[in-house]
Amino acid sequence: MLVCNSLLIVIAALLAVAFLTLLERKLMAIVQLRVGPNVIGLFGLLQPIADGLKLLTKSTILPLASSTVLFILSPLAILFFSLLV
Repeated sequence: MLVCNSLLIVIAALLAVAFLTLLERKLMAIVQLRVGPNVIGLFGLLQPIADGLKLLTKSTILPLASSTVLFILSPLAILFFSLLV
């Protein structure tokens, strides 16, 4: 029950952020007198889903001349130490 409620809250928050980002992009387009995101779906309402799918299907590029472990863990370390302050 608790996991289900937590998952529901996380999904609702992610959807809210996705559509608020769409709203922000549309408002910036209006201010700059350009079209904005309107390609995917009616009035661009499916654009957040397309952006999410694009994010999930992107491949990670790992440099060959560096340590793979450090390359992956360094952003996590920066986030961790920045939250400590």
